[in-house]
Amino acid sequence: MVVSMGRRRWPSPSGLGPGLLLLLALAVPAAHGAGAIASARPEATRAGHAILAAGGNAFDAAVAVAATLAVVEPFGSGLGGGGFFLLHRQQDGHQVMVDGRETAPAAAHPDLYVDADGEVVPGASVDGPLAAGIPGLPAALVHLSEGYGRLPLARVLEPAIQWAEEGFEVSAHYRAMATFRKDVLNDYAASAAIFLDAGEVPGEGALIRQPDLAATLRRLGAEGRGGFYDGEVAAALVDAVVDHGGIWSAADLAAYRVRERAPVVSRLGDIRVVSASPPSSGGVALATMVHMLEDLPLGDLSEADAVHYMVEAMRFAYRDRAVYLGDPDYTAVPVARLTSPAYAHRLVRQISPGQRAHIPTPDFPPQPAGTHTTHFSIMDDAGNRVAATLSINYPFGSGFVAAGTGVLLNDEMDDFVAKPGVPNVYGLVGGRANAVEPGKRPLSSMSPTFVEGPDRIGVLGTPGGSRIITMVLLGALDFARGNGPASWVARPRFHHQFLPDVVQFEPGAIAPDVQRELEARGHRLQALDSTYGNMQAVMRERRSGRFSAASDPRGEGLAEVR
Repeated sequence: MVVSMGRRRWPSPSGLGPGLLLLLALAVPAAHGAGAIASARPEATRAGHAILAAGGNAFDAAVAVAATLAVVEPFGSGLGGGGFFLLHRQQDGHQVMVDGRETAPAAAHPDLYVDADGEVVPGASVDGPLAAGIPGLPAALVHLSEGYGRLPLARVLEPAIQWAEEGFEVSAHYRAMATFRKDVLNDYAASAAIFLDAGEVPGEGALIRQPDLAATLRRLGAEGRGGFYDGEVAAALVDAVVDHGGIWSAADLAAYRVRERAPVVSRLGDIRVVSASPPSSGGVALATMVHMLEDLPLGDLSEADAVHYMVEAMRFAYRDRAVYLGDPDYTAVPVARLTSPAYAHRLVRQISPGQRAHIPTPDFPPQPAGTHTTHFSIMDDAGNRVAATLSINYPFGSGFVAAGTGVLLNDEMDDFVAKPGVPNVYGLVGGRANAVEPGKRPLSSMSPTFVEGPDRIGVLGTPGGSRIITMVLLGALDFARGNGPASWVARPRFHHQFLPDVVQFEPGAIAPDVQRELEARGHRLQALDSTYGNMQAVMRERRSGRFSAASDPRGEGLAEVR
């Protein structure tokens, strides 16, 4: 099978292709309607469509979806976390990334998580309120509503409030995540009271009700950002955090601000790829990879050649992620140089078709974002669109709920570097550019993305930690091949992030004969025991205006066109 990008042609990597995963993809046939939404939970998708039906636009729907996910997917995102919203406003073509990433408290410092001997304290940046950055999601929801939406924020938050009050049903995935984090949830009475049942993981079908969270959402709707970052909620958050060993202050919450940043734009043949800017590493790494892949001597490649070239592009991109990327408000990030085709051309010259390249190892390898994250994609009939990736980092974040607020706090401070060269909770490490500093935003891999071709427009993204960027790359290549969202979300996946120096791949994603060829070229391979990612994608045909949407068959989401 061949991938077409303008005048260039690509063979598709081996794998399940149109097999079982694609047949299982929750895809919606193309249709006219008010819009298309794909999210990780049916409740959230339906909340977004309810807001579109009430006269809201894609930005209103994004607020409703994000708030509902904060209620019904507490292991992936929440009011106590943050994320990135990539926006396109059709009326004037305005595109922007709304940066709602968490920030380090003012009392934070580079040695926050090391002891007197300079050793990292196990769990300090993962469990409990000391691990929590200042949340950005509530401010981002207000920003989207006031700056881009049509409906009052209070109206848009109604579906989430209802789910918090009436409760959502425990799923098998909820049980798996809660089992994994049961001990830390039991460490805090307010957390255990909400997410566990007498200290045990509730059974499937049990209802999780969150009346305190409903009250916090209602206050946010009535008072805007002041309903979270000032007043009673803020005071309750700070008191709870400090009482349990954290370092937040009222000034930290009052000082939090959303940032609007220019997206990173690259070209994949005749396709424009628009993605997240720093403090996400996604757009920069995507630009490096797609520009490198365009510059290679493609022709009619074998599957082994295609995978080899893509892996080599991944290795160079993730090497640069480690060396150069961090919060642009604190670190000089050479975005223009790293995303230029000329730079990619120089990297390509280091690649041999028959042998993997030698890439000198920097002082520190890359450090990932959390794997337990969420993504949703939205397009409305007017042409507005949103790609949003949100997180609280580890499953159930820090495991700490501030009593009386219902707000489960993130543990995004683990996305900083506790100590150069020391692995974080995901087994990888980072460098000084991503060290803890007051007010700083940790580096992320979250990569909400638009792919804009001559005849079609796609919106996609996924959770998956450091693998997010390569999943989005494979989805974009599949878009370039002419396939729709059902194929993007279901296609088999492989990944390389420079260090650890290994090609990871899903079961069946690389055929045995291709594996042997890659090993002969010097690649080390690791077959994973399970699949990964939870991509949510929508697409619209430019000429007909018809939508299609798909939710990753690996998850429990819902894609709908109405």
